[in-house]
Amino acid sequence: MSEEASKRAQEEADTPDLECQSDDSSDEGDASGDTEMDFLRSLFSRTLGLSPGEKVLDELTLDGVARYILSGKNIICMVGAGISTSAGIPDFRSPGTGLYANLQKYNLPYPEAIFQIDYFKKHPEPFFALARELYPGQFKPTVCHYFMRMLKDKGLLTRCYSQNIDTLERVAGLEGEDLIEAHGTFHTSHCVSFLCRKEYSMDWMFGTTCVRLILSFYCLLQDFPRCDLLIIMGTSLQVQPFASLVSRVSNSCPRLLINMEKTGQSEFGMGLFSFGGGMDFDSDKAYRDVAHLSTCDDGCMALAELLGWKEELEQMVKREHALIDSKDAKKKDKEASQNSKSTGAEAGKSDKTE
Repeated sequence: MSEEASKRAQEEADTPDLECQSDDSSDEGDASGDTEMDFLRSLFSRTLGLSPGEKVLDELTLDGVARYILSGKNIICMVGAGISTSAGIPDFRSPGTGLYANLQKYNLPYPEAIFQIDYFKKHPEPFFALARELYPGQFKPTVCHYFMRMLKDKGLLTRCYSQNIDTLERVAGLEGEDLIEAHGTFHTSHCVSFLCRKEYSMDWMFGTTCVRLILSFYCLLQDFPRCDLLIIMGTSLQVQPFASLVSRVSNSCPRLLINMEKTGQSEFGMGLFSFGGGMDFDSDKAYRDVAHLSTCDDGCMALAELLGWKEELEQMVKREHALIDSKDAKKKDKEASQNSKSTGAEAGKSDKTE
């Protein structure tokens, strides 16, 4: 080899492999980026108390939830208008059939005004008219309501947190310590005057129960950290602060959604860091959230069947509905009798006058 060729070969040997160096640098950059993201996730998780919890369900299905319940658990139910639609009470947001889509006759500036206290104080008539349509006594509890009653009877229900004002949870057998009516209820009403606040019974229908937002903070603080299973049914999880309650349970607590569509998922920013209190049904990091997409009644009946409770639930619904029908019939007979006596008395007075 000539002296020039030898020199050239030595220079090539001393020159770095730029392509190889570029790949190594890229790999190191990617690794560094992953490390930084992991650090940020860890930092935010520790700071906000959002570290991933332990997976306690053997599978993220309704079957997995049923097996978990049978081991004896403290269950909280969070429910919305969707659990009462099969009773004939419309929900709020369903296109075409929802309450907000059918309020044109009240000439509102916008649909939500009917439940806002400032608008109510100036224009109470629309609320009263709607309240008469939805007033308790016209509707029977659904399969979903009685499923929660069954959880209570079996000692599994810690409490039901309801957005509904229709009192059907009470009719089904939940009351007192069983129930937090987060958005108020027809069961009791109060005068809107700050200086009055007089309470009125359910028989006196006027009130502000639809626009009040009362949460029993003591129960909330006690219940959710101790919850073993959160069952969410018939709600869009769009109304705060109720919707935020899904994040109040521990990070290991399974959460079952029975709804017509998935809802309550993590916001983008939270999902970016792979943590947060929002629901996670589909990502590769999902470990506790289960979505069963169906009507609330069908979902509860399916779960009851997996638990071996289906026949018992069906019998409960049949028995309780028969009792309601019997009471209604007696009430109507009594009212008819009273009307008949009143009519007879009026006729007697008329005869004497003549």
